[in-house]
Amino acid sequence: MIDMHEEIFELPDGDIFTAAAPFAGDEGTVLLLSGGNLDTARHHVLGVMPWLTMRTGGTGGVVRTHGTDAPFEGDPFPVLADLLRRYRLPPPAPELPLQGGVLGYLAYDLKDHLEHLPRTSVDDLHLPSMLFFAPSVLLIHDRATRTCRIRWTDHEARAEFESRLSGAVTAPPAPVREGGTVTAGVDRASYEQAVAEIIDLIAAGDVYQVNYTQRFQSPFTGEGFDLLRRLHDANPASFFAYVQGGDHQVVSTSPERFVLRRGRQVESRPIKGTRPRGETLERDEELRRELLASEKDAAELSMIVDLVRNDLGKVCRPGSVQVTEHKRLESYRNVHHLVSVVTGELEDGCDTVDLLRAAFPAGSITGCPKIRAMEIIDQLEPCRRHVYCGSIGYLGFDETADLSVAIRTATLAGGVINWSVGGGIVYDSEPDAEYEESLHKGRTLAEACGVAGRPGQAPVSRHEQHCWHNGRVVPRRQAMVPVDDLGLRRGYGLFETLRADHGQAPLLADHIARLERSWRHLMPSAPPDVTWADIINLVLDANGLLSRPALVRLVATRGTREQAPWDHGLTVTAEAYTHRLVQFGVEALSLATYPEPRQNPLAAHKTLSYIYYSSAGAWARRRGCHEALILNPDGTVSEGHSSGILMIRGRQVIRPESPAALPSVMAAAVCRQLESWGHEVVTAPVRLDDLVTADLVVATSGMMGAVPVGAVDGRTCSTDSDLWRRLNDAIIPGWDHELTFPD
Repeated sequence: MIDMHEEIFELPDGDIFTAAAPFAGDEGTVLLLSGGNLDTARHHVLGVMPWLTMRTGGTGGVVRTHGTDAPFEGDPFPVLADLLRRYRLPPPAPELPLQGGVLGYLAYDLKDHLEHLPRTSVDDLHLPSMLFFAPSVLLIHDRATRTCRIRWTDHEARAEFESRLSGAVTAPPAPVREGGTVTAGVDRASYEQAVAEIIDLIAAGDVYQVNYTQRFQSPFTGEGFDLLRRLHDANPASFFAYVQGGDHQVVSTSPERFVLRRGRQVESRPIKGTRPRGETLERDEELRRELLASEKDAAELSMIVDLVRNDLGKVCRPGSVQVTEHKRLESYRNVHHLVSVVTGELEDGCDTVDLLRAAFPAGSITGCPKIRAMEIIDQLEPCRRHVYCGSIGYLGFDETADLSVAIRTATLAGGVINWSVGGGIVYDSEPDAEYEESLHKGRTLAEACGVAGRPGQAPVSRHEQHCWHNGRVVPRRQAMVPVDDLGLRRGYGLFETLRADHGQAPLLADHIARLERSWRHLMPSAPPDVTWADIINLVLDANGLLSRPALVRLVATRGTREQAPWDHGLTVTAEAYTHRLVQFGVEALSLATYPEPRQNPLAAHKTLSYIYYSSAGAWARRRGCHEALILNPDGTVSEGHSSGILMIRGRQVIRPESPAALPSVMAAAVCRQLESWGHEVVTAPVRLDDLVTADLVVATSGMMGAVPVGAVDGRTCSTDSDLWRRLNDAIIPGWDHELTFPD
């Protein structure tokens, strides 16, 4: 329980913007505005100087209370539920939306905590997935009665609030500075191809509707708060929002309510169906009638209403969920919408977070059925949506909540503005019309930002090799690295090569662990939060490689930026693989000692600076050998140019000691397997003479497994043991179906 105080407050100039302006640059300032004259648009809410912050992302988050941090791992929803219970307040008076609570947003990508979904799109923004602030000072302006109340938890905060407000100078919004050229996440051909793929999935009965979107991006040097004021003046909507996240700002102009809670009563207002306003009264009325008569729009709305009813029914008292209004036409300055109102009564024992878990994200921006639609969205959209299509608003400590669906929403971070638009794709959608509609929907915000579009690229053929590049499966020739990417200019990047067979990659987790270890050491951001197995499966499928061995390569380039949004290049390729023993027509590899010993701390990472190793391999092949043997500066063995080396004597396995060598994934797997069979694994210096006197020497790699070494610099090594075959049988099931040797 927290203590809050309340007084009637005289709003400066009668303008909520005047009250918010002195705090617009402070992290934790949240302004929730109502625009227009609909019944969802009664109150303005301003929260400043937070005493509590909840910020989540990646695998955990942190709750900061009065300057003290409490980190947590895993699902953030139980933590949020605990906060709402811990600081509970009595229900608000009828004229108040809330007494106190947290203000902020839930990113669309929180879906991954609610359902087990593939993550095949890229998180380039690296922003919180959940960000809420509990303000020390809360202003609530009632537009109907024109009264304003101030609520506060801390007398010092109240005094500081009034002091800063009294010293503020009222100023009009600063002119929006031109941001520069807009770039799109996908070009026209790719957008239309994605829509066509969705239509094919609908025709196959896989899904009924998918909400497909694209993101636009532009450099931007203006202020988010000024952008909010301009948008509010240009196109007032029911749910305007400004969230000052410190390292980013969110500006939203949504017309759609996600969920409202007041005590046990809940409500959702899905929107489907849009028409522009007419230039004349006659044309405007014609468009209204057209929307009301549209069977396509009515069918879409009914489909989403059924989805919302089902979601609310998970947490509401049986029989209480009702559609109280259907196909209500709402008119805004620029568009007409079809809206339905779905209500229910929360079941005893269910709270606000249970409601969120049941209904998030909103069905109107996913599609139907929701889970399958979200899988398709992640597969076809290259970038994470972040707050776009999530929710913005407040969660009260007093059994209240009001959240919008975060459409018509922009995120400003790192000198870049991002916004996304899209629409629901159904069976009779037309790809070219859907693309044009997406451009129309983004026009208001683009014009407010003072930017202009850039044409897309030419269509590409689908009958060629494909890769996954920055969040989408595309033809290989379309996957490009900019000339100023440090991966191209300086070889600054990482890669992993691994084996997949019949769609399975046995050591994928080990390869990803090695990639992420190197990423944390060399890259400025957190490792990509994607489900690599799903991405690899998409690439294998696109290249017809789900039924045979394949070489899969993951490549990451550094990009150019020093802060989010990051522009790392991420690419996954796949191609048919033929085992090296079969390539060379031999039963064991021959090694040649490279005359240039290597000592390089980066040798412990699989970087794109690979020219030393590729040169060593070419040198060995010119001498009729299959693999170059790399030495340490003291002449002891380190590794092969593309493999790890293990030496076996009796029941002992020796890993060569090396000050800098790549930690071989396959060598580690072999050692684990041998340990399970009773072998002892040690790390010790290994000299060339040791190799030719060992019981067995194996070269290991993620592609070929463990193969015997038959010779080193022309000196014969023992290959009598079949241990290498048994190891491959245990680690790479089915590996030997690709090996054929003469009798």
